Amino acid sequence: MIQHFNFKPLFENNVLPGWAISFYYKQQLYKAEYKKDGKIVWLGDKPANEEIPSVEKMIHELMLFHVYD
Repeated sequence: MIQHFNFKPLFENNVLPGWAISFYYKQQLYKAEYKKDGKIVWLGDKPANEEIPSVEKMIHELMLFHVYD
């Protein structure tokens, strides 16, 4: 489960979509960029390869709820 999910626009004028995201997953802090096409670019550490699909699904759901709702 993702905890302490935070996001902020990458650009000040908000014309170009993209967000810096950070969250905790299994007590580990992760940071990434969420691109306008839904692509997630991991910055630094990323979850284990077998966990990435489920973590990315949770991120997409959170972004839909917080940004696109």
